[in-house]
Amino acid sequence: MTSKKVVELFYDVVSPYSWLGFEVMCRYRNVWNIELKLRPAFLGGIMQGSGNKPPGLVPNKFLYMTEDLKRLAEYFSVPMQTPSDPFEAMFKKGSLSAMRFVAAVQEREKGGDKQVEQVSRELWRRIWSEDKDITEPASLSEAAMKAGLSESEITEVLKLSTSKEVKDKLKSTTQDALEYGAFGFPLLVCHVNGKPEMFFGSDRFELMAHCIGEKWLGPQPGKSAAKL
Repeated sequence: MTSKKVVELFYDVVSPYSWLGFEVMCRYRNVWNIELKLRPAFLGGIMQGSGNKPPGLVPNKFLYMTEDLKRLAEYFSVPMQTPSDPFEAMFKKGSLSAMRFVAAVQEREKGGDKQVEQVSRELWRRIWSEDKDITEPASLSEAAMKAGLSESEITEVLKLSTSKEVKDKLKSTTQDALEYGAFGFPLLVCHVNGKPEMFFGSDRFELMAHCIGEKWLGPQPGKSAAKL
């Protein structure tokens, strides 16, 4: 078997399209010959650094997004529901504390990504399925508990999330995404023959598969599909 191709997934739990991309890549990580690297980053920093504008500032784009997400949620089998005030959830409250929390989970896990995957998914559930807060420590703790972390682990992660080490880690990952050319999330970077190939969004999987020499088998590749 040829060596695995590295695929980096940059995401932010405030982004619903990131959730779709995240679930698909988690389903395919054992179907394709790839090494999936989860790269939690800060979407606010990407928007600012790239000069992009939120969809909420373009009324027609925002209206399209709400309908688009309904169709995509069904197609990808992701339990997504639009929050009562999606603009507030995505842009007014922001995701900085949540993404520092995820970065802290990753820092604490040191090399693994099982807890990062589970915590990220629970945070997406809160905002994009249950219309709940993801900014307060109690909210983050509840998501982490549902993800299987113990009370002592959660206390440790909360403390770590406010450290300079983790703040710098999140900034660095966000900067990495910008250097690849990011202007939004999800961002998938496939390393092919020593060259990074960038794919934006949750609708480029077929093209990405072609690029890395794999086959796109649909949103749920048989029994390998993750159960949500």
